[in-house]
Amino acid sequence: MSEFESTPRSNSNALLAALAVALLAGVGGLIWSATLSSRLSHQETALTDANQQNLKMAAELRETNARLQVATEELGKSLGLTQKQMDARADQIIERQDANNQRLETAQKQTAQQVNSVSNEVSNVKTDVGGVKNDVGGVKTDVAKTRSDLAGAISQLQSMKGDMGMQSGLIARNHDELELLKHKGDRNYYEFTLNKGEKKPVGTVTIELKKTDAKKNKLTLMVYSDDKKFEKKDKNVNEPLQFYAGKDPMLFEIVVNSINSKNQITGYLSSPKNAPVPTSR
Repeated sequence: MSEFESTPRSNSNALLAALAVALLAGVGGLIWSATLSSRLSHQETALTDANQQNLKMAAELRETNARLQVATEELGKSLGLTQKQMDARADQIIERQDANNQRLETAQKQTAQQVNSVSNEVSNVKTDVGGVKNDVGGVKTDVAKTRSDLAGAISQLQSMKGDMGMQSGLIARNHDELELLKHKGDRNYYEFTLNKGEKKPVGTVTIELKKTDAKKNKLTLMVYSDDKKFEKKDKNVNEPLQFYAGKDPMLFEIVVNSINSKNQITGYLSSPKNAPVPTSR
Protein backbone atom coordinates (compact mmCIF):
# COMPACT_ATOMS: atom_id res chain seq x y z
CA MET A 1 0.00 0.00 0.00
CA SER A 2 1.28 3.48 -0.85
CA GLU A 3 1.80 6.37 1.53
CA PHE A 4 -1.13 8.28 -0.03
CA GLU A 5 -3.53 5.45 0.52
CA SER A 6 -2.65 5.02 4.25
CA THR A 7 -3.12 8.69 5.09
CA PRO A 8 -6.90 8.89 4.26
CA ARG A 9 -7.52 5.72 6.25
CA SER A 10 -5.79 7.18 9.37
CA ASN A 11 -7.83 10.35 9.06
CA SER A 12 -11.00 8.29 8.83
CA ASN A 13 -10.17 6.39 12.02
CA ALA A 14 -9.46 9.58 13.90
CA LEU A 15 -12.76 11.03 12.74
CA LEU A 16 -14.65 7.96 13.90
CA ALA A 17 -12.97 8.14 17.29
CA ALA A 18 -13.90 11.80 17.65
CA LEU A 19 -17.49 11.05 16.67
CA ALA A 20 -17.64 8.26 19.28
CA VAL A 21 -16.30 10.57 21.99
CA ALA A 22 -18.77 13.27 21.03
CA LEU A 23 -21.59 10.72 21.04
CA LEU A 24 -20.67 9.49 24.54
CA ALA A 25 -20.39 13.04 25.77
CA GLY A 26 -23.80 13.81 24.39
CA VAL A 27 -25.36 10.77 26.00
CA GLY A 28 -23.71 11.62 29.32
CA GLY A 29 -24.98 15.16 29.08
CA LEU A 30 -28.51 13.93 28.42
CA ILE A 31 -28.37 11.63 31.44
CA TRP A 32 -26.99 14.39 33.66
CA SER A 33 -29.63 16.81 32.34
CA ALA A 34 -32.38 14.28 33.09
CA THR A 35 -31.07 13.68 36.63
CA LEU A 36 -30.73 17.39 37.28
CA SER A 37 -34.19 17.97 35.94
CA SER A 38 -35.59 15.29 38.29
CA ARG A 39 -33.83 16.81 41.28
CA LEU A 40 -35.01 20.25 40.32
CA SER A 41 -38.54 18.94 40.05
CA HIS A 42 -38.33 17.44 43.56
CA GLN A 43 -36.92 20.69 44.95
CA GLU A 44 -39.68 22.67 43.30
CA THR A 45 -42.26 20.29 44.76
CA ALA A 46 -40.71 20.60 48.23
CA LEU A 47 -40.55 24.37 47.88
CA THR A 48 -44.19 24.44 46.85
CA ASP A 49 -45.13 22.32 49.89
CA ALA A 50 -43.09 24.58 52.16
CA ASN A 51 -44.78 27.66 50.72
CA GLN A 52 -48.16 26.08 51.27
CA GLN A 53 -47.23 25.22 54.87
CA ASN A 54 -46.00 28.78 55.41
CA LEU A 55 -49.21 30.14 53.97
CA LYS A 56 -51.22 27.81 56.19
CA MET A 57 -49.22 28.77 59.28
CA ALA A 58 -49.52 32.45 58.41
CA ALA A 59 -53.26 32.03 58.06
CA GLU A 60 -53.46 30.22 61.40
CA LEU A 61 -51.30 32.90 63.02
CA ARG A 62 -53.55 35.63 61.66
CA GLU A 63 -56.55 33.71 62.93
CA THR A 64 -54.95 33.25 66.35
CA ASN A 65 -54.01 36.92 66.52
CA ALA A 66 -57.55 37.84 65.54
CA ARG A 67 -59.00 35.57 68.22
CA LEU A 68 -56.54 36.90 70.78
CA GLN A 69 -57.44 40.45 69.88
CA VAL A 70 -61.13 39.61 70.12
CA ALA A 71 -60.56 37.90 73.48
CA THR A 72 -58.54 40.87 74.71
CA GLU A 73 -61.22 43.29 73.61
CA GLU A 74 -63.94 41.17 75.18
CA LEU A 75 -61.94 40.94 78.41
CA GLY A 76 -61.41 44.67 78.39
CA LYS A 77 -65.12 45.21 77.84
CA SER A 78 -66.09 42.79 80.60
CA LEU A 79 -63.68 44.52 83.00
CA GLY A 80 -64.61 47.94 81.76
CA LEU A 81 -61.00 48.65 80.74
CA THR A 82 -59.66 50.49 77.76
CA GLN A 83 -56.59 49.36 75.85
CA LYS A 84 -54.59 52.07 77.58
CA GLN A 85 -55.74 50.87 80.96
CA MET A 86 -54.89 47.27 80.06
CA ASP A 87 -51.43 48.37 78.96
CA ALA A 88 -51.05 50.19 82.26
CA ARG A 89 -52.10 47.05 84.12
CA ALA A 90 -49.52 45.06 82.17
CA ASP A 91 -46.84 47.59 83.12
CA GLN A 92 -47.89 47.31 86.77
CA ILE A 93 -47.59 43.52 86.63
CA ILE A 94 -44.12 43.81 85.11
CA GLU A 95 -43.09 46.32 87.79
CA ARG A 96 -44.48 44.01 90.50
CA GLN A 97 -42.50 41.10 89.12
CA ASP A 98 -39.35 43.23 89.07
CA ALA A 99 -39.99 44.24 92.69
CA ASN A 100 -40.52 40.61 93.70
CA ASN A 101 -37.27 39.65 92.02
CA GLN A 102 -35.49 42.47 93.87
CA ARG A 103 -36.96 41.35 97.20
CA LEU A 104 -35.96 37.77 96.47
CA GLU A 105 -32.40 38.85 95.75
CA THR A 106 -32.31 40.90 98.96
CA ALA A 107 -33.69 37.97 100.96
CA GLN A 108 -31.05 35.67 99.50
CA LYS A 109 -28.31 38.09 100.53
CA GLN A 110 -29.75 38.35 104.05
CA THR A 111 -29.98 34.55 104.28
CA ALA A 112 -26.35 34.24 103.25
CA GLN A 113 -25.36 36.75 105.95
CA GLN A 114 -27.40 34.86 108.55
CA VAL A 115 -25.78 31.59 107.50
CA ASN A 116 -22.35 33.13 107.97
CA SER A 117 -23.41 34.45 111.38
CA VAL A 118 -24.73 31.03 112.41
CA SER A 119 -21.49 29.43 111.24
CA ASN A 120 -19.54 31.81 113.47
CA GLU A 121 -21.83 31.01 116.39
CA VAL A 122 -21.41 27.27 115.76
CA SER A 123 -17.67 27.76 115.82
CA ASN A 124 -17.96 29.55 119.16
CA VAL A 125 -20.23 26.79 120.48
CA LYS A 126 -17.64 24.20 119.44
CA THR A 127 -15.06 26.12 121.45
CA ASP A 128 -17.40 26.17 124.45
CA VAL A 129 -18.10 22.45 124.02
CA GLY A 130 -14.37 21.83 124.08
CA GLY A 131 -14.19 23.63 127.42
CA VAL A 132 -17.17 21.65 128.72
CA LYS A 133 -15.48 18.42 127.64
CA ASN A 134 -12.44 19.39 129.66
CA ASP A 135 -14.66 20.13 132.65
CA VAL A 136 -16.44 16.78 132.19
CA GLY A 137 -13.07 15.07 132.05
CA GLY A 138 -12.15 16.66 135.36
CA VAL A 139 -15.49 15.63 136.86
CA LYS A 140 -14.98 12.06 135.66
CA THR A 141 -11.59 12.04 137.34
CA ASP A 142 -13.14 13.31 140.58
CA VAL A 143 -15.94 10.71 140.36
CA ALA A 144 -13.41 7.94 139.79
CA LYS A 145 -11.43 9.11 142.82
CA THR A 146 -14.60 9.30 144.91
CA ARG A 147 -15.56 5.77 143.87
CA SER A 148 -12.08 4.56 144.74
CA ASP A 149 -12.27 6.23 148.15
CA LEU A 150 -15.76 4.79 148.69
CA ALA A 151 -14.59 1.29 147.78
CA GLY A 152 -11.67 1.65 150.19
CA ALA A 153 -13.95 2.80 153.00
CA ILE A 154 -16.44 0.00 152.38
CA SER A 155 -13.67 -2.57 152.44
CA GLN A 156 -12.92 -1.53 156.03
CA LEU A 157 -16.45 -2.40 157.21
CA GLN A 158 -16.94 -5.67 159.10
CA SER A 159 -19.10 -8.66 158.35
CA MET A 160 -20.31 -10.92 161.17
CA LYS A 161 -22.89 -13.53 162.10
CA GLY A 162 -26.25 -12.47 163.47
CA ASP A 163 -28.03 -13.64 166.60
CA MET A 164 -29.75 -16.38 164.55
CA GLY A 165 -26.41 -17.74 163.38
CA MET A 166 -26.89 -16.42 159.82
CA GLN A 167 -23.91 -14.74 158.20
CA SER A 168 -24.74 -11.07 157.98
CA GLY A 169 -23.59 -8.58 155.41
CA LEU A 170 -21.43 -5.59 156.17
CA ILE A 171 -22.25 -3.88 159.49
CA ALA A 172 -22.28 -0.10 159.98
CA ARG A 173 -21.15 1.02 163.43
CA ASN A 174 -22.17 4.68 163.02
CA HIS A 175 -24.04 7.07 160.77
CA ASP A 176 -21.10 7.69 158.41
CA GLU A 177 -20.56 3.97 157.81
CA LEU A 178 -24.29 3.56 157.22
CA GLU A 179 -24.11 6.22 154.51
CA LEU A 180 -21.42 4.12 152.82
CA LEU A 181 -23.71 1.08 152.88
CA LYS A 182 -26.55 3.16 151.40
CA HIS A 183 -24.29 4.20 148.50
CA LYS A 184 -23.36 0.55 147.99
CA GLY A 185 -27.06 -0.09 147.30
CA ASP A 186 -27.24 -3.78 148.20
CA ARG A 187 -30.07 -3.41 150.74
CA ASN A 188 -32.64 -0.96 152.09
CA TYR A 189 -31.66 0.94 155.25
CA TYR A 190 -33.90 2.80 157.72
CA GLU A 191 -32.33 4.76 160.59
CA PHE A 192 -34.18 5.18 163.89
CA THR A 193 -33.89 6.67 167.37
CA LEU A 194 -35.99 4.90 170.05
CA ASN A 195 -36.72 5.65 173.73
CA LYS A 196 -37.33 3.05 176.40
CA GLY A 197 -40.98 1.98 176.45
CA GLU A 198 -41.59 3.54 173.01
CA LYS A 199 -43.18 1.55 170.18
CA LYS A 200 -42.20 2.92 166.77
CA PRO A 201 -42.74 1.93 163.10
CA VAL A 202 -39.46 1.52 161.22
CA GLY A 203 -39.60 0.49 157.58
CA THR A 204 -42.33 -2.17 157.32
CA VAL A 205 -41.99 -3.40 160.91
CA THR A 206 -42.55 -1.96 164.40
CA ILE A 207 -39.88 -1.89 167.13
CA GLU A 208 -40.40 -1.50 170.90
CA LEU A 209 -37.52 -0.83 173.31
CA LYS A 210 -38.07 -2.86 176.50
CA LYS A 211 -34.82 -2.46 178.46
CA THR A 212 -31.35 -0.98 178.19
CA ASP A 213 -28.05 -1.39 180.10
CA ALA A 214 -25.70 1.40 179.05
CA LYS A 215 -22.81 0.09 181.17
CA LYS A 216 -22.82 -3.36 179.60
CA ASN A 217 -24.03 -2.09 176.17
CA LYS A 218 -26.95 -4.52 176.24
CA LEU A 219 -30.61 -4.07 175.37
CA THR A 220 -33.89 -5.92 174.92
CA LEU A 221 -36.16 -5.28 171.90
CA MET A 222 -39.56 -6.50 170.78
CA VAL A 223 -40.08 -6.66 166.99
CA TYR A 224 -43.59 -6.76 165.50
CA SER A 225 -44.02 -7.96 161.90
CA ASP A 226 -46.77 -9.78 159.95
CA ASP A 227 -48.93 -10.21 163.10
CA LYS A 228 -45.95 -11.85 164.78
CA LYS A 229 -43.56 -10.63 167.47
CA PHE A 230 -39.94 -11.48 168.05
CA GLU A 231 -38.18 -10.82 171.35
CA LYS A 232 -34.48 -9.90 171.16
CA LYS A 233 -33.37 -10.17 174.79
CA ASP A 234 -30.05 -9.03 176.24
CA LYS A 235 -28.47 -8.31 172.84
CA ASN A 236 -25.20 -6.43 172.32
CA VAL A 237 -24.59 -3.12 170.58
CA ASN A 238 -23.63 -3.59 166.88
CA GLU A 239 -24.90 -7.18 166.97
CA PRO A 240 -27.12 -8.03 163.95
CA LEU A 241 -30.56 -8.94 165.33
CA GLN A 242 -32.08 -11.16 162.68
CA PHE A 243 -35.68 -12.20 161.90
CA TYR A 244 -37.72 -13.29 158.87
CA ALA A 245 -40.65 -11.25 157.60
CA GLY A 246 -42.87 -10.93 154.57
CA LYS A 247 -45.21 -13.17 152.58
CA ASP A 248 -42.16 -14.86 151.12
CA PRO A 249 -39.95 -14.82 154.22
CA MET A 250 -36.85 -12.67 153.81
CA LEU A 251 -34.05 -11.99 156.28
CA PHE A 252 -34.29 -8.61 158.06
CA GLU A 253 -31.66 -7.23 160.47
CA ILE A 254 -31.67 -4.62 163.21
CA VAL A 255 -28.37 -3.13 164.37
CA VAL A 256 -28.26 -0.86 167.42
CA ASN A 257 -25.20 1.37 167.28
CA SER A 258 -25.38 3.13 170.64
CA ILE A 259 -27.14 3.37 174.01
CA ASN A 260 -27.07 6.66 175.93
CA SER A 261 -27.67 7.38 179.56
CA LYS A 262 -31.27 8.44 178.93
CA ASN A 263 -32.32 4.90 177.96
CA GLN A 264 -32.35 5.90 174.31
CA ILE A 265 -30.91 3.89 171.45
CA THR A 266 -29.95 4.72 167.83
CA GLY A 267 -29.50 2.26 165.00
CA TYR A 268 -30.96 1.06 161.72
CA LEU A 269 -33.12 -1.58 160.09
CA SER A 270 -31.76 -3.45 157.06
CA SER A 271 -34.06 -5.24 154.62
CA PRO A 272 -33.46 -7.05 151.31
CA LYS A 273 -33.52 -4.87 148.20
CA ASN A 274 -36.56 -6.69 146.77
CA ALA A 275 -38.50 -6.61 150.03
CA PRO A 276 -41.63 -4.41 150.25
CA VAL A 277 -41.02 -0.81 151.27
CA PRO A 278 -43.32 1.49 153.23
CA THR A 279 -45.55 3.79 151.20
CA SER A 280 -44.09 6.78 153.06
CA ARG A 281 -40.67 6.69 154.64
